[in-house]
Amino acid sequence: MNEEIIISAHEKVDFYQSMRQKIHEFLETDEGRKFKFTEYLLLVPDMFHLLCKLSLDKDVKTADKAKLAGVIAYFVLPIDVVPDFFPGVGYLDDLALAAYALNAILNHTDSAVVEKHWAGEKNILAAIKQILAVADEMIGAGLFKKVKDFFNNQSKNS
Repeated sequence: MNEEIIISAHEKVDFYQSMRQKIHEFLETDEGRKFKFTEYLLLVPDMFHLLCKLSLDKDVKTADKAKLAGVIAYFVLPIDVVPDFFPGVGYLDDLALAAYALNAILNHTDSAVVEKHWAGEKNILAAIKQILAVADEMIGAGLFKKVKDFFNNQSKNS
């Protein structure tokens, strides 16, 4: 999968690869080595990949694809509850929103559909549950509420 953001007519950046690189660079810093949520941060690029794959899958309902599109936009657009330029923590709201959306989508999508697109090493269903269990701690209860509200508003507009 190759998600690209066109910066100019001649320059393209692979969003997935760029995100992976930023996360790995952060984790190599002193702050990154001490980061409490490293295991979750490492899931961010694979979670983005999963969202993109599911948005193209014929077995995912159109309404759920609209939700996925909203979460993908949240990843890509610079407008975030916690901007991505904050090392480490900047991607945690994206991750929490992705887990929240995937959990909702799993209510009417066979888990095998989700699992077949998962490129990560960890069990995706367990990862979603773990992320949701610690989301308030990762980004703060007030911020996680804002992230969930963003998702719910996107769903209503679809």
